[in-house]
Amino acid sequence: MRVLLHTGKGGVGKTSLSLATAFGAARHGHRVFVLSTDSAHNLGDVLGRPVGAKPVEVAERVTAQEVDVLNELDRSWSQIQDWLRELLRQGGDDLVAEELLVFPGMEELVALRAVREVEATGDYDVCVVDCAPTGSTLRMLRFPDVLRIFMENFFDWKRRAAKLIRPVATRVGAEIFVPSDEVFAAFERLYDEVEEVRQILMDTDRTSARLVVNPARVVVDETRRSFAYLNLYGVATDAVLINRVLPPEAKVGYFARWAEREQLELAEIEQSFPVPRFHAPLLRAEPIGAEALGALAVEVFGDRDPAQLFTRSRPIRLTKRGPRTILEIELGNAATTTTPDDLEISTRGDLLYVRVRDIQRRICVPDSVAGRNIASAQLHGGVLEVAFEA
Repeated sequence: MRVLLHTGKGGVGKTSLSLATAFGAARHGHRVFVLSTDSAHNLGDVLGRPVGAKPVEVAERVTAQEVDVLNELDRSWSQIQDWLRELLRQGGDDLVAEELLVFPGMEELVALRAVREVEATGDYDVCVVDCAPTGSTLRMLRFPDVLRIFMENFFDWKRRAAKLIRPVATRVGAEIFVPSDEVFAAFERLYDEVEEVRQILMDTDRTSARLVVNPARVVVDETRRSFAYLNLYGVATDAVLINRVLPPEAKVGYFARWAEREQLELAEIEQSFPVPRFHAPLLRAEPIGAEALGALAVEVFGDRDPAQLFTRSRPIRLTKRGPRTILEIELGNAATTTTPDDLEISTRGDLLYVRVRDIQRRICVPDSVAGRNIASAQLHGGVLEVAFEA
């Protein structure tokens, strides 16, 4: 099943273009499922009809659902949450305990489990995901690495220690401080589910991110960084959707100055994103309802199938250059504003740690280069090149 993740700065029109993509794909004969994983759902608002936590058919070959994030979180997290709640309440502040029980990015990632469930039905060819705004999406991408660090470095010995300590803790009335076997099992289930979702996100043959952007300076700057960070986490972007482009008649009169600025931003977008770009015009009225969204799909994609893979890319790749192995990470034009102080690279065993500004990523390297020293790390044409010694 093809998976299309739509993300962008809040307010750029992600939901409208997610639905337009869905209706366009259905017009090409695909069976499409639209998922909203944004906690501020508005699929129903844009469709002009109710959409909730249960799948509902909104047009021929198009089904939509707004994922109940709290319910999904409860399914994965309830046993762990109950133990943590009781543990934190020993400090006496219930409100603080509740606030600390959900980690950044976890809600969005758990909501994406719904993609697996859609695929398991076997009824759909395409899953269009209306993601949360960019900041939440990036927190979601960080969470699997954080959870993996915990599971690989602490989980086994904590479980063994708990078995030894639990009898003593029970005798002295301190059993709440030692997690039960059920809590450890819940951690394992959560880890497995998160890993399955991560594998879907990293599968560049089936999953593509699509960045929705408006031709405005602040939006373009944030989207450029988002493109770099998605690549850093191995999520391939196959298209940029430029929304609310002024029509030709706006080049005169009151909007003439806006039109001039917009042309500069459109040129900046063309230079910043080496992937196909599609334009959605600023319409006379908001596109609400199936008919308007279907017409928007034609405006954006023309006769092309929105579900196709518009460009095949590998955001992270290994190449050979003479005796050296080079790890290449696409950062796009965001790399042009990156200074040496923004970049930090180190290795430990088969892991490469890369920090670009405030984003850090652990990248597993193959056995052929594991343990080798880093010979150099340089930025060339928007690509971070890390060379390992021969």
